[in-house]
Amino acid sequence: MDLTNCFIFFLLLTSLYFALTRKTPPKKHPPGSMGFPLIGQTLSFLHAMRTNSIEQWLLQRTSKYGPVSKLSLFGTPTVFVHGQSANKFIFTCDGNVLGNHQPPSFKRICGERNMTALIGDDHKRVRGALVSFLKPEMLKQYVGKMDEEVRNHVEMHWHGNQKVMVMPLMKTLTFNIMSSLIFGIGKGETRNNLIELLQHMMNGLMSLPINLLFTRFNRSLKASAQLRAFIKNLISERKAALEQRVADTRKDLIACLLGIGKTEPSIRMSDEEIVDNVIGVMIAGYDTSSVLITFLVRLLGMDRSVYDKIVQEQEKIAKTKTSELLSWDDLAKMKYTWRVAMETLRMNPPLLGSLRKVLKDFEYEGYTIPKGWQVIWAANMTHMDGRIFSDPSKFDPARFEKQASIPPYCFVAFGGGARICPGNEFARIETLVTIHYLVTRFKWKLCCLDNSFSRNPFPVFSDGMLIEIEPKDC
Repeated sequence: MDLTNCFIFFLLLTSLYFALTRKTPPKKHPPGSMGFPLIGQTLSFLHAMRTNSIEQWLLQRTSKYGPVSKLSLFGTPTVFVHGQSANKFIFTCDGNVLGNHQPPSFKRICGERNMTALIGDDHKRVRGALVSFLKPEMLKQYVGKMDEEVRNHVEMHWHGNQKVMVMPLMKTLTFNIMSSLIFGIGKGETRNNLIELLQHMMNGLMSLPINLLFTRFNRSLKASAQLRAFIKNLISERKAALEQRVADTRKDLIACLLGIGKTEPSIRMSDEEIVDNVIGVMIAGYDTSSVLITFLVRLLGMDRSVYDKIVQEQEKIAKTKTSELLSWDDLAKMKYTWRVAMETLRMNPPLLGSLRKVLKDFEYEGYTIPKGWQVIWAANMTHMDGRIFSDPSKFDPARFEKQASIPPYCFVAFGGGARICPGNEFARIETLVTIHYLVTRFKWKLCCLDNSFSRNPFPVFSDGMLIEIEPKDC
């Protein structure tokens, strides 16, 4: 072997040696700090939520670290992502990579089997069962019930009063609607007890999961246990009624889910899953719709031009009615009112965002996100992005005249893709029916122009959003 060949052979051996012994480069995690052990940035995050400064808190992170950064929330390593591509990734990601996730406090209060905590086939199965209750042909049957509940509510809580606190009243209204359509329970003492339990339960959803006497979390767990016992009793009653064929599976959510289990075994739910998901639906519906309606009442008290246009649209519909209830076709005519609602959701989404659990390592924007971490995103980061919505701080319902013109995964008040909220049409009906009766029967003005609010995790107005009302001549 001549010297040239020896030299080449030596180089090959050397290259092979270094290739075999070279260490794997360390994984590159996103920039940022994990903060103090266990606590991390949890207290700072919760403080920002409760002082309604969470947008600034998130913007500070992005200005310091960019669109992807790491932190620690609720005792878990977390990566914060934002932007259109981040929203699309989260809503379309393979279920084997990202799974639904909630803070430990939420899971212990609401249960492990609610749809927001499930992943993969279990999530699809439970979602399929809930969607069957919320499909259009079912929703059309609920318009009349909602109409009756809204009329009763207005008569009981608005007529005869000079001032009302909108937010607690809207919570009462949305709860009463859910009591009718989820439990099949009419007005009375049972409803009053249930709403008190739900309020106690929700107070601890975003608390530190420390179960000590007199803590918010402890009170929430106790309320959850009582509510779960009540729902289990209802399930037993509905089962017996269905077996005796004296119950209608379209009467309420519990009867519907039990009936589906018999006709469609592929989406059958266990009793535990029904309990957890009834609680999940109650929480989702209780605050989201009530918050949206409260913000709409505030807007109409501040913006006369928007108020006049909505009144014109709603009074035109009212003139076609005599004493009969609103119909599905009437709701279809409320186009401007719903555009106003959508713009309200853009500027003030009831829920800031959500969490996802990392099920296996994945690469995102050049960073490795390890298994076991959680991912957090926030709707306001695209809703208030001037590159997506021009002059984003300006209230402009015309943005939603052609919603298809809005880039996908930018308006995410209801989520997106396969994970879009299954109750978005339910919320639309509630909102439109309520606004119809408020604007056709009352005029109002705000008692306080400040009307500041905090998030816990949903917006909470410091004064309950007090308004002065005046009935219209009917």
